Amino acid sequence: MSERAEKIQAIRTLPEELLKAISGLNDAQLDTPYREGGWSPKQIIHHLADSHMNAFVRMKLLLTEDNPTFKTYDQDAWAKAPDYRSNIATSLSIIAGLQLRMTDLLNTAAESDWSRSANHPENGTMTLDDLLNIYSAHGRNHVEQILSLRKQRGW
Repeated sequence: MSERAEKIQAIRTLPEELLKAISGLNDAQLDTPYREGGWSPKQIIHHLADSHMNAFVRMKLLLTEDNPTFKTYDQDAWAKAPDYRSNIATSLSIIAGLQLRMTDLLNTAAESDWSRSANHPENGTMTLDDLLNIYSAHGRNHVEQILSLRKQRGW
């Protein structure tokens, strides 16, 4: 399997990895930050839905426009929004569908698409390869935060 294919597979498997990571956690556990000043599993799940929605839109913009400029957002401010305290079921559904859409999009990208560029106001020029690198690791990093919380607390 190529390196790109492995990264696309990591995007595809995020929903099931996330479900395994939170399996059996109660509401109090879902609201427990993984470290001092860190996010709770509930916030992480809502963040993943929001972040990967933004990532999908960025990929579509990059593939359909000439050198688009990505919109940034303050993820910490979003994590403090009231909807991040809501039930995780809708965000889990978003993640499940979104990861499949993202995988389908990436699997249909032509070789020339991988070097198309966009402007990120904070990170500069980005390509589809850059987005793949970021988001194939992003979900896994957050799953690891939840797993480390479980290990630390003996859950």
